[in-house]
Amino acid sequence: MSKDVVLTVLKNEKLVENVYRMVLEGDTSAITKAGQFINIKVEGVFLRRPISICDYDETTITIIYKTVGKGTIIMKDIEVGAKLQVLVGLGNGFTLQDDESQVVIGGGVGVPPMYRVAKELIASGKKVTAVLGFNTKSEIFYEEEFKKLGCDVVVTTVDGSYGTKGFVTNALDTLTFTHYYTCGPKPMLKAVHKGNYGKGQLSFEEKMGCGFGACMGCTCKTLYGNKKICVDGPVLESEEVLWED
Repeated sequence: MSKDVVLTVLKNEKLVENVYRMVLEGDTSAITKAGQFINIKVEGVFLRRPISICDYDETTITIIYKTVGKGTIIMKDIEVGAKLQVLVGLGNGFTLQDDESQVVIGGGVGVPPMYRVAKELIASGKKVTAVLGFNTKSEIFYEEEFKKLGCDVVVTTVDGSYGTKGFVTNALDTLTFTHYYTCGPKPMLKAVHKGNYGKGQLSFEEKMGCGFGACMGCTCKTLYGNKKICVDGPVLESEEVLWED
């Protein structure tokens, strides 16, 4: 069950161009699974901003966000000590599997939620490979953080300026694994799903009006009818998603 709480900004720092990490302190008890998200009220904009959770503990939440619109541009200038109204514990999150060899796949700002998934899998004794996809070398973040968790890390760049040239699927074609978890832009999710890599879970990045299922603005077609990403997701099983060509 989500909670509407006031959180205090402990850190708000730049990682790479247009990408920032914010650490918030307060009541995190509504967070129960990796892959959930929060909805932040930003002064000066009407709709709250949904941001995936990178990591959390008993008193703090770490998020990583990209400045792509008015709300996130305002967020980058929020100072340490500021108080934010935040809906916490939204979404269903990932269901971690017991397979011995698993892969987490993140594309751009889809990388952050994969960090918590990898952290929990490794803590349970699983072997985890992290495939992190970016457009170019200057956009790469969190490679070292995944390595410190104990992941085997493969970085892909579309332009070939670092790591494996191409998309995350170019790396996945060279790996052996039994289950995958992924978050990123919809074309990436579709390519992973169509790559016949077996069973997996897809976390969708969708624009959300309300964050709790009232506005119907973030629906996805599935075998079981339309699902609302904010409450039925953001994580869906790979085999249930119906892609539009």
